[in-house]
Amino acid sequence: MSQQQLSAGICTTLNEASPKEIDELSSGYTVQLLSIKKVSATTVTAPPTDRFRIILSDGIHFVQAMLATQLNELVSNGEIIKNTIVVIDKLTCNFVQDKRLIIILDLHVVSRDEEKIGSPVAAPNLAAVTATVVAPETPDTLTGMAPQPSSSASAGIRQAQARPASSGRSGKAIYPIEGLSPYQNNWTIKARVTQKSEVKTWSNPRGEGKLFNVTLMDETGEIRATGFNAVVDELYDKLEEGKVYYISKARVNLAKRKFSNVQNDYELGFEKNTDVEECVDASNMPMVRYNFIPLSSLEDLQKDSICDVIGIVKEVGPLSEITSKATNRTALKRDLTIVDKSLYSVRMTIWGKLAETFAADDLPVVAFKGVKVGDFGGRSLSTLSSSYMTISPDIEEAHLLRGWYDGIGAEKSFQSHSSALSSGGSSSSGFNRNEMRHLSDVKESQLGMSDKADFFSARATVMHIKSENIAYPACPAQGCNKKVTEVNDGWRCEKCEKTFDRPEYRYIMSMAVADWSGQAWLQGFNDAGLAVFGKTADEVIEIKERNEAEYNALMAQAAGRTFNFSCRAKQDTYNDQSRVRYGISKISPLDYHEEAQYLRDLLMQPTWAQ
Repeated sequence: MSQQQLSAGICTTLNEASPKEIDELSSGYTVQLLSIKKVSATTVTAPPTDRFRIILSDGIHFVQAMLATQLNELVSNGEIIKNTIVVIDKLTCNFVQDKRLIIILDLHVVSRDEEKIGSPVAAPNLAAVTATVVAPETPDTLTGMAPQPSSSASAGIRQAQARPASSGRSGKAIYPIEGLSPYQNNWTIKARVTQKSEVKTWSNPRGEGKLFNVTLMDETGEIRATGFNAVVDELYDKLEEGKVYYISKARVNLAKRKFSNVQNDYELGFEKNTDVEECVDASNMPMVRYNFIPLSSLEDLQKDSICDVIGIVKEVGPLSEITSKATNRTALKRDLTIVDKSLYSVRMTIWGKLAETFAADDLPVVAFKGVKVGDFGGRSLSTLSSSYMTISPDIEEAHLLRGWYDGIGAEKSFQSHSSALSSGGSSSSGFNRNEMRHLSDVKESQLGMSDKADFFSARATVMHIKSENIAYPACPAQGCNKKVTEVNDGWRCEKCEKTFDRPEYRYIMSMAVADWSGQAWLQGFNDAGLAVFGKTADEVIEIKERNEAEYNALMAQAAGRTFNFSCRAKQDTYNDQSRVRYGISKISPLDYHEEAQYLRDLLMQPTWAQ
C-alpha cells in the first residue's frame, strides 16, 4: 500500500482537535500501526486487565493511542501486528492528568503484511484545545489551522485540558468508563445498567448491613459499582437493568477481584451524594457486550474461570432448593443442558431469581455473560450474582445459532465433557497442564489455608500406600455407597434401612506421592484405587484375606507409578489441630503419546523459548 492511500493529516487532527471535535469526526480513516505494546499494570490486583498502547501513522505524522479492552482479542489472536493497515471505525478522546488520551473503540483490518510506509514524525502539538477557550470552534481547527491562543488564555489551559470525551446533560462533562481512575474527581459517565444484583444482607459481631451492586457499560468498557446501607434505599429502585443513566460523584476504588468478574482495574462506590439521573436519549449506547466461546473450549479454561457462552437449551430441570452447610441459608437452583455448534453439551446451573423465573419452551437460544466454570462431570457452568442471562437475544450470534439448529443441528449428537474424558480426550480425566503445579509450590503457596478450597493439578509418582484400612464395606445399592455394619444376619445399611448378604467394598486410600520438588500425602476414594491397582476393592480385600504376602506384593507393585492428579486442597481440624488435606478429585495414568504431542505442539509455538 502506498502513502497516498493512508488518510494524510488525520494524526495532526487527532493531536490538535478538541475532544468534542474528535467525537464529531466521521469514521473511515486509514492508518498504519507502527507499534503495539502491552502496558504494564499500574495496580497489584490479579488478574489485571491487559491494555495495549498503539502508535498510529498516516505516513507523515504519528500519534499514540490506546486500544479499548474489547479489541484486545485482535492482538492476542494476531489479527493486528506491527505495520498492519487498518481503518478506524470509531474512536473517542479523553484528558487524564493533563494528557490527551485517544481511545480506539472499533477498527477493521485492511492488510497485515506491510512494510513501514513513509518516514512519519511525531505530530505537532499545537494545543488546539486551548484555542477553544478563547475562540469559537470553527472548521479550521479540524485542519490543524487553529488560531493561536492569547496570553489571557493561559489561565484556562488546565481547565480546557480537563475536558473529557464529550458533553452531556446541561453541558456536563461525559467521561468514558475506560478513562476513569482514582486521580479524577469531577466526572460524569453515561452508562447502561447491564446487571443489577439482589439486595444482600449480613449480620456479624460488628453489626448488620446490606448492599447491592450493578454492572455499568459504555462504548469503552465496563465497571462494577456497589452501594451500602442507606445508599441501597436511595438508589436500588432508581437503577433498572437495561436503562441508561448519567452517574457522577461516586468514589473510584481499586477493584476487589475476589468479588467481581468485571474486566476493569477499578470499581465505583456509590455514596450518599452520588448523583444518578436517567438518560432519555440512549440510542447510541451499546447493549450487553459478549465474548462468546464455544462449549468445546471449556476444557481449555481453568476451573473457576469466567466466560460468556451462548447455546440452545435442550433440557430444563425442575426448580429445587438447597441449604448451604456454611451459612445454613437456602437457595433456589435449576439445571439446564445447553448445546452449541461445536457439538458439545454442558450442564448450566442457574440460581436465585434466574432459576425461579426461568420460563422458556421450544428450545430457546440463551446467552450467558459472566458464568463460572466448574469441573463437575468434566466441565460445568453456573451463574454468579453478577451473571447476566438473556433468552432469545436479538444479536447476530443468536440468529445464526437458531438457524443452524433448526436446519441441521437438531439431528446432531452432542458430546458432554465427561464422555470426552472417558474416551481418552486430550485432557484426560480433567487434568489441565495450565493448572499444573509442583508439590513444593502447592505447600509454599499455602493452598487450602483459606476458608474456601483450592484446586490444582500435579504430576507425581506413588511412593507409598498405607495398606491398613484401604477399603470400607459399603452399601451395594445403586448410588448409596454408605458404610454398612455387620449384624447377625448380614450387613445393615442405615440409610437404605436394608440388610444385605455381603457388602461391596470401596477404596478409601492414603498415599504418599512425590515429584522432583517434594512429597505430599494425598487422599483418594474408589476411582483412585481402581486407577492405581487396576482391580476392584472387593478383589483386593479378597487377596488380603487369602494371602497376606500376595497383598503386600500388590502394594509394592503400585509404588513407582506416575499419574496425573487433579486435587482439592482444604484445611480441616483433627484433635484440635489444623491441617491441610489434599484430596484426589481425578487421577489418570500418563499417556506418553499425548505427552509427546503436547511437547511437539509446544515447540511449534513461536513463543516457546521466551
